[in-house]
Amino acid sequence: MVLPWLAALAAYLLGSLSFAVIVSRAMGLSDPRSYGSGNPGATNVLRSGSKKAAIATLLLDAFKGWLPVMLVKWFGEPYGLGDGTMAAVGLAAFLGHLYPVFFKFQGGKGVATAVGVLLAFQPLLALATVATFAIIVFFFRYVSLASMVAALFAPAYYLLGNGVAWQASGEKTLALMAMGVLLIWRHRENIRRLWAGTESKLGSKKKP
Repeated sequence: MVLPWLAALAAYLLGSLSFAVIVSRAMGLSDPRSYGSGNPGATNVLRSGSKKAAIATLLLDAFKGWLPVMLVKWFGEPYGLGDGTMAAVGLAAFLGHLYPVFFKFQGGKGVATAVGVLLAFQPLLALATVATFAIIVFFFRYVSLASMVAALFAPAYYLLGNGVAWQASGEKTLALMAMGVLLIWRHRENIRRLWAGTESKLGSKKKP
C-alpha cells in the first residue's frame, strides 16, 4: 500500500524541522550549530542563556515525534494503518531529526523526539524511560550517559508492558531498538569523552 509510505514520508519531513535552529532564529539568538557542542538540540540551546528558547525547542522536538504517531492512531484504522505504520512514522520522524533534509542532513541526537514517540506509543513507556533517565542523571550527572541508558531500556520496558507478546508489539519494539542504536551512535563523541573522563557533568561549566 502507498499510504504507509506517504505517512512515513510526511513524518520524516516533519521530523526534519530543526526547531533548535528555527526557535533560535525566531528569538534572535545565535545558530546553535555555531557554539557549544554544535548540536541543534535543547541542551545546546540552553547554553545560549535562554531557558525559554531551550524549553520551546525541547517541547517542539518532542511534539514532532508524538504528532505523526498519534495521527495514525486517531485516524489510520479506516485506511488500514495500524501498529506497523505507527512504528514506521515514529522511526521516520526520529530519522528526520537526526538527518533533516531541510538543514543539509545535519541534525541533533534525537532524545526529545524519541521521548515524543514513546509518549505516543504508550504514556507509561515514556514515563518509565524518563524516570530511568532522571535516575541516571541524579546519581551520575551525565546527560549523555542517561540518554543512552534510557534508550537501551525503552524496548525492554515496552516488551514487559505488553507481556512479551511479540506478535502484538514486535514492530514497535523493532522501531524502539533501531532508535536506541541510532541514538547511541549519535552520542559516539560523548562515549569517547566519558571513557576519557572529559565529559561535562550537568551543572558544571563546559571546559574550553
